Amino acid sequence: MLILSAISGPAWSRIALTLAMKEGCKPLQERTETTERPIVRLDNQLCFALYAASNAIGQQYQTLLKARDLTYSQYLVLMALAEEDGISISALAGRLEVSKATMTPLLRRLEAKGLLSRKIQEGNERQKIVTLTQDGRNIWQKSCGVSSEVFASTGLTKAEAGEIMRLCTKITHA
Repeated sequence: MLILSAISGPAWSRIALTLAMKEGCKPLQERTETTERPIVRLDNQLCFALYAASNAIGQQYQTLLKARDLTYSQYLVLMALAEEDGISISALAGRLEVSKATMTPLLRRLEAKGLLSRKIQEGNERQKIVTLTQDGRNIWQKSCGVSSEVFASTGLTKAEAGEIMRLCTKITHA
């Protein structure tokens, strides 16, 4: 069950910043006339709720993945390659919603661990293809249960998690 993997990680920071901008967050110095409290409060901000939820889930992933010598970003790369192996760095970056520049050091570290290989595509010297190695497939298979463990710890039902993911996708593509 990979249900929460899609709603945590680097994309959350972009979502939170986008939401803050769309909400027209006013500076904290602005006060209401009657209460002298900030107009914008953490407890009524969608951006903060998303940020806090992302951090909580991210910490759970970090704890579980540390035992496997993986970071959450590395876990996402393995997951994406398990879904579609032998793809270009550009396609992988697009799938993970990060820049190619972000991918390069991440892929280097995974390649140094022997979990994937990068090879120049035949007929296109500027394009590299990323493929899981057998060790990469093995560690992925051993790590598949992490998402289920994190999901179980949230107390959410599958329907609730599905609705959150649907809403996050709506926000991401707005």
